Amino acid sequence: MMSHQLPELGYAYDALEPHIDARTMEIHHSKHHATYVAGLNGALEGEEDLQGVSVEALIQNLDKVPAAIQTPVRNHGGGHFNHSLFWKVIAPGGASAPAGDLAAAIDRDFGSLDALKEQFAKAAATRFGSGWAWLCVDSEGKLCVCSTANQDNPLMGELAGACICKPILGLDVWEHAYYLNYQNRRPDYISAFWNVVNWDVVAENYASSQCCGGGCGCS
Repeated sequence: MMSHQLPELGYAYDALEPHIDARTMEIHHSKHHATYVAGLNGALEGEEDLQGVSVEALIQNLDKVPAAIQTPVRNHGGGHFNHSLFWKVIAPGGASAPAGDLAAAIDRDFGSLDALKEQFAKAAATRFGSGWAWLCVDSEGKLCVCSTANQDNPLMGELAGACICKPILGLDVWEHAYYLNYQNRRPDYISAFWNVVNWDVVAENYASSQCCGGGCGCS
């Protein structure tokens, strides 16, 4: 059995329509994400001491990965982690708005949900080329927004051009995530994203990040 597996989506490919179309979801999950999983497993062949390490631990400690495979582990491991988080935070059936501690933290750190959405949308829209936008918890337990290139994420810290923080919500802004339905209209895709966010999952991610601050990598 390979070390890393493509996770089950847990819902139908058309479950997020009309905001994210079924064909995009099918290709994105069964082709793109599967390629990252295969690439990560391929990079780890012969590295028995790393094959049992979680993808989160791998990408958070790339300096401990042999230099010859650091780049594929960064790219494919990042792609695997990022997409695994993405599928969960857009899973249907959860709350359509934040509540409780998460809502209070959003008001505390951004002023309002609308202000968070505006800052997040800017990060997503201005990410040149391919990458991700993130809502994270920093080392002091505060919420922050950032973006990273390619399949990098905030767990990689300075390597990804970000502070080390715990992502609790992510948006894929690679063209393969939206081009069939939105073509070059990335802002429309970003706006539609808020219609499929599962705030229950985001709240769970926020709660787990509070155990020792966002930078600890706890889950």
